[in-house]
Amino acid sequence: MPRERVSTTVDGDLLAEARARQAGVKDSALFDAALAALVRASRAGEIDSAYTAYDDHPLDEADEWGDLASFRDAAAAS
Repeated sequence: MPRERVSTTVDGDLLAEARARQAGVKDSALFDAALAALVRASRAGEIDSAYTAYDDHPLDEADEWGDLASFRDAAAAS
């Protein structure tokens, strides 16, 4: 994977705490882990928001295909 050089200023207390919790880990690995966690959290939020449609339409609400609750029950019984 190509690497990018980053030069920035961060909260010193937060950096010290992160370094203490990950003793022996180089700053580059620490920042890689932090960025990966940020991307995972953002993606999880996108996935969660995609499921809000189910809040608007309950499983037992019928449409032209039937209702999801009956389908789920039938699939579980198979």
